[in-house]
Amino acid sequence: MGTGVLHVGCAMWTHKAWPFQPPSLPAKERLKAYAGWCNAVEGNTTFYATPSRATVATWAEQTGPGFRFVVKVPKVVTHERRFAGVETEMRAFLNAIEPLGDRAVLWTQLPGSFGPSDVDALRRFLRRLPADLRRAVEVRHPDFFAGSTSLLEGALADADAEWVPFDTTVFFHRPPVSEAEQEAWAKKPRLPRRTRALTDRPVVRYLGRDSVEETVRGWQPWVEVAAGWLREGRSPTVFVHTPDNVDAPALARRFHDEVRALVPGLDALPEPEPIEPATLF
Repeated sequence: MGTGVLHVGCAMWTHKAWPFQPPSLPAKERLKAYAGWCNAVEGNTTFYATPSRATVATWAEQTGPGFRFVVKVPKVVTHERRFAGVETEMRAFLNAIEPLGDRAVLWTQLPGSFGPSDVDALRRFLRRLPADLRRAVEVRHPDFFAGSTSLLEGALADADAEWVPFDTTVFFHRPPVSEAEQEAWAKKPRLPRRTRALTDRPVVRYLGRDSVEETVRGWQPWVEVAAGWLREGRSPTVFVHTPDNVDAPALARRFHDEVRALVPGLDALPEPEPIEPATLF
């Protein structure tokens, strides 16, 4: 079996602190600049509002065919209505993201209150999605990581859906030391690390610390796991988060390099365009 492809990315594609996105860069070119660094991105903005189809078409135009968008299902579907009576909203959302084609993975993030007794609603929702649309599900109820693992895995297997782990174990290893870490400490879930893939395209979300050294040390288990998946022919997507995400693009590339050191057949990421020095005029 041949080596798969490793996609790496961040929680967003634009950040005021990223040097490859100076203030002078037009908004419509920011995703293109980001795509010079990473080959995947979390589509978190779709959680709050469904973009226009025309807007999504510009996303497709700014990225190559190998780029991957993991787009989050709107919160009205997952958190507010919990899949009940959401046909109109889902039809609009699926129509909006259609320009992304096979670059899109539909990411269903569920609230911590969504537990094992709600799995049937999730199962019905996943079954109604277009057959050719990749899908991945993130859960946060502690019971799913204890005795109810097989229940959820069964529902996901029926729909060829992936289970998205959000690994925060390193982040919560010691108390926060900055304002950004304190904010993340209050908001992020504390759940066990899970490393089992259900499909040929696993998706992993990893949260490090302000410290680059701690972040890199903490992702070492994922370097080994990702390398193993690639050798099996899977194509994982790994998102690297830090509390302020300032160094996230460079860290995502470093993660890719570390995996490639274990899997020599893995293609390198393209080199980013040189960053223009800041000027007064």
